[in-house]
Order: sequence, then C-alpha cells, then structure tokens
Amino acid sequence: MKKLVFLKPILNFFLIGLLITTLSRFVLFIIFKERVVQTEDYWMIFPIGLRMDIILLSYISVLPTLLLSVLPDNYLQKIKRFFTVYFLTFLFLILFMELASHDFINEYDTRPNKLFIDYLIYPKEVMGTLVKSYLGSMIFSFLLLTVALYFSIKKAGGLFFPKFTMYRTKLMLLPLVAFLLFLGARSSLISKRPINASNAIFSTDQLTNNLGLNSLYTVGFALYSIKNEGNAEKMYGKMDANEALSRVKKYMNVDEAAFTDPDLPLMHLQKTDSAIARPYNVVVFLQESLGAEYVGSLGGLPLTPEFDKLTKEGMLFTNMYATGTRSVRGIEAVITGFLPSPSESVVKLSNSQTGFYTLAQNFKEKGYQTSFIYGGMANFDNMASFFNGNGFSKIIDEKDYDSNKAAFKGTWGYSDEDLVVKANEYFKSQGDKPFFSLMFSTSNHEPFEFPDGRIKLYDKEKNTVHNAMKYADFSIGKFFEMAKKEPYFKNTIFLIIADHNTRTYGKNLVPINKFHIPALIIGPDVPKGVDYAKLCSQIDIAPTLLNFIGMDLNNPMPGRNLMKLPATTTGRAIMQFHNNNAFRVGNEVVILQPNKEPLQFKMENDTVLIPTKLNPEMAKDALAHITAASYLYKERKYKTKEQK
Repeated sequence: MKKLVFLKPILNFFLIGLLITTLSRFVLFIIFKERVVQTEDYWMIFPIGLRMDIILLSYISVLPTLLLSVLPDNYLQKIKRFFTVYFLTFLFLILFMELASHDFINEYDTRPNKLFIDYLIYPKEVMGTLVKSYLGSMIFSFLLLTVALYFSIKKAGGLFFPKFTMYRTKLMLLPLVAFLLFLGARSSLISKRPINASNAIFSTDQLTNNLGLNSLYTVGFALYSIKNEGNAEKMYGKMDANEALSRVKKYMNVDEAAFTDPDLPLMHLQKTDSAIARPYNVVVFLQESLGAEYVGSLGGLPLTPEFDKLTKEGMLFTNMYATGTRSVRGIEAVITGFLPSPSESVVKLSNSQTGFYTLAQNFKEKGYQTSFIYGGMANFDNMASFFNGNGFSKIIDEKDYDSNKAAFKGTWGYSDEDLVVKANEYFKSQGDKPFFSLMFSTSNHEPFEFPDGRIKLYDKEKNTVHNAMKYADFSIGKFFEMAKKEPYFKNTIFLIIADHNTRTYGKNLVPINKFHIPALIIGPDVPKGVDYAKLCSQIDIAPTLLNFIGMDLNNPMPGRNLMKLPATTTGRAIMQFHNNNAFRVGNEVVILQPNKEPLQFKMENDTVLIPTKLNPEMAKDALAHITAASYLYKERKYKTKEQK
C-alpha cells in the first residue's frame, strides 16, 4: 500500500465526494420516499447512484492523477497548493449542487439541469425569487458551506498535498492507474458508448430515475448535450426530412392543393369562411402558469370565477394540452405555432432571431399594428430580441410604466392589474387601425406577489400559488370589464390561454395531466358558451384563431384549424418534458427518450399510463414531428414568403 501513497489525495477526494453524494441521495430518498417506493426496484437508485458518482469523480480526477503520476516529487511540492484548490473547488461545487437539489426538485420534479443554467443569466429576478421564497434554504446552505469551508481549509494539507513516492514506482503503476480511472469514467468495457444519464433510467418515474444521478453530473451533462440539442437524429433516431414532413402534413388536415410554396414545405393558404372588409383585431392574453387544475370551469379548484364567467361568452377548449413546461415554449406554440423540438425554444435560438414565422409577422404584412405588452423586463428569456426581429413593431415593458400610478411592482415586474390597464390604454390609442397584440402576465409566478385588497384569499397565507391564481383571474376580469366599454372590443378576437402549468411533475416519464391548460376564444362570430372537447395541442390554437379573423392568410403552421377538423379525426397532442417527448393520439401515447427505444402506453386517464405494444407507425409519426422541427429550423424554412 505504501507504493500507492502518491494517490492518497485522489482517494481522499473520492471518499469525500462519495460521502456527499450518497448522503444527499439518501436524504432526498427520505424526503420523497412516499412517491419513490411506488416504483418497483426503487432501491436501484443507490447502486446506479454509486456508479454515476464514480463516473463524475473519475472525470474530475483525470488531471490531478496525471500530474501525480508523471511529475517528480520536487515539482509536485512546488504546485502542492494547486491540488488543494482543485479538489476543494470541485467538492464545494458538488456540495452546492446537492444543497440546491431539494428546492429545484420541488419546483421542476427533476434534478438541476439546463434550466438551472438558464436562470443564472437573470440574477435580478432569480435572486428576488430565491430571497422571498427560499430564504430558509439559502441560509442553511450558506451556513453549511461556511462550516465545510472552515474545516476543509484546516485539514486540506493532510488530505490533498502530494506524498513522496519513488518516481520509478509511479511510472510502473501508471498503466494500472490509468486503466482504473478510464474504467471509472467509462463505467463499462462492453458498451460501445460511455455510460451516460440515459443509463440511469430504470423506471417510468422521472424523479425516481433522477435520484440515481447527482446534480453536478446532470448540470454538466446538460451543458455537454447542448451541442446535440438540435440533432434529433442523434438523440431520438434517424428519419429522412421528406418522410418527416409528409408524416407531419398527414396530421394537419390541409388539402394538398392548399400548399402554396415548394420551397417552404408547410406553407399553405388558410381560407376564411367569410371575408370582411376590415378584418378583426387580435389580442392574445398569455397567462403565466395557469394549469387546468386551478380552473373551476375545467373541473379544477374554484380559483377563476372571472374566467369561468367569460366561458359563457366564447368557446372554451376543455381538452387542450401545452407543448412544454417553460414560458418560452408556450410563446413558441401560441405565437409561432412551431413544433416543440429537442433544442431550446426558437425564442432563444440564434437562427430564429429574424426570418422566423410569427402571427405578428403575418399580421404586420397585412397592415396591422403589432405589439408585445409585458409587466416585467422584455429581455427575459430573450423575448425582446425574438419579437423585435419577427414582426412585433412595439414592445411595452417595465420601463414604460409609471410607478406613481401603478398598483404594485414585485420581483417579476408590474402586476397583472397594471398590465391590463396599460394594454387597454394602448388599444384605445389605436383608433381604427387594426392591431395584433400579445399580453403576457407575471403575477402568478413565485414568489406570488400581488397588491392587497383585490381578492378574497383562498389560503390564509397571502403569497401562495392559489392566491396568485385568484389575483391573475381578477386581472382577467378587470381587463374585459374595461375593454367592453371601448369601441375596439366589438372588432376584436380575444384569446386567453396559459403558457404552461405552474409545476409539472408526476410519476410518469411524461406527467400528461400536468400539461392540461385552459384556452378560451371570445369575439365576433365565435360561438358563445360552447365547449370544444376533443383532444388538442397548444400548436392548434393559432390556426384555429385565424379561422375567425375574416381574411385568408398564408402560413406555415403545422397545427390544426380545429373548426375544420372532421368529427371522425382523432385528437392529437405533443408534449415535451425535459428530454422526453410524448406524442398522444386519442388515448395512445408514444414516448421518445434520448438514446432509448420508443415506449408506448395506453391512457386510462391523465395520470395512469399502461405499457402496451409499440405501434411502429405511430412511433415514426412521433419522430417525424421532432425531425421536421429540426429540419425547418436549420434550413430556415419556417417563415413567410416576405421574410428573408
């Protein structure tokens, strides 16, 4: 053993690292035990976890192991403090990420991933949310990290300084050491590929699978995987672009003769039932995190009396499903009609910042005034850049509000109440000019801040999701109360729709029930008090909205105009949950996972998925929608003819 003393810093690093990750995994198991034990063989999280921890620690140990093995002792003594700094830095990263895991899992039902990184670039909003919602956790983590730092500095020399070993001995042992480290990092001598996060999947419960990982690994793997985000073929399987587009068209319910441009494969003419001389204005009121479970008229909690009253004045879509779990994914679906893809939402991708189809671009080319109205800062999630480059002529955000007249300003900006007042004033100012506008609410977002005295609280504690839902609903009611008094109201089609649910979690690979959202269209010629009950997707709402505006429009949207969908056609929804993609047709669901074979389930209800035999054609259709999205984005073929 004396011959291996030069590896003592590596062994100490491994032991401390494994202690942190294993203890954290055990604590998370205890916290989420009620759910985890529902999974057969749930105990697998511990051997899988040990394997994934060794992979992480092996990769981190490559550089110091190489230095310890090939450098003579006199050189090592000159750089001995490097080893202390190196190992302590990574140990503190591991500890920090594990401390952050509980709150992240509570919010997103998974370990920290790319979302964790995305939010780091918005320190103002994120720090405000953390301080107001997770102050106790932050204080605990800070104290624990401080204590750990104090003791590690005192003990660092004994733990991580290089120990003298004969140089010849180290060189002789180098092949064995290199092999063991290679084996630890690759974790297999049989597999053609190194073991990765997909190898931790042993159940259909997303969270249970994630407990078999560690959080520094999941964040690191997310960063590494960015290069593959747009590569549907590498993640889910290969399909020819023409076949993919053909399969997508099959679901569009558009006659082949309606496709108008061979260079833009999905561009088609959507004709109106009755053209009018002055087409209607369009206002989309996108609601932050308003899941169906909170909407009384959809069988949820009694938190939306104003929205429920409005359902008598328009068409309510009772079986509508969001495409994702982020606001930018909701914006992508509702405003561009684009398919969810393995990459980021197109709102954030470089190749779509100009020359990408949006409803605003379509309407702008028809002479409409187009606007985005928001209570926070429009640069959040790159919204301002995307909107400015794709048809939105005016952006109104936090800087355009008068703080002296505002009802309330919170962490995420001005309240929904201030938003609707600002929007109503702007719409009045348009006079007889047709306009298209996207309004985006903010109040129903953690830390759930809103002004006093507006609603009767549902929960005794004020700043809760239930009370924020009620306040968001109050603001919807206030907007329509004001709008109905203005001339523009009778010439406007209104859409109220959620971007996603507040928390998307569940024991299935894709928790489908958490994607259920409300959508309501109100306006001239829109059926009143009618429920549309067939299964539909968020990408269907924009083509359906165009059905009512009173003019023909060319557009490339692959969603369905639900008003023209035959009664015999089965409903379809597409949902993306992290890297898992669900393609649902009726009650049949195919789920695609990276580097895994497709799985198929039959739905008994939104929460029970029963494994069933895979339908190869349906699996191909699921892959086709992902492949088509990647192709259209990369080749810049999702735009209007006028866009460059």
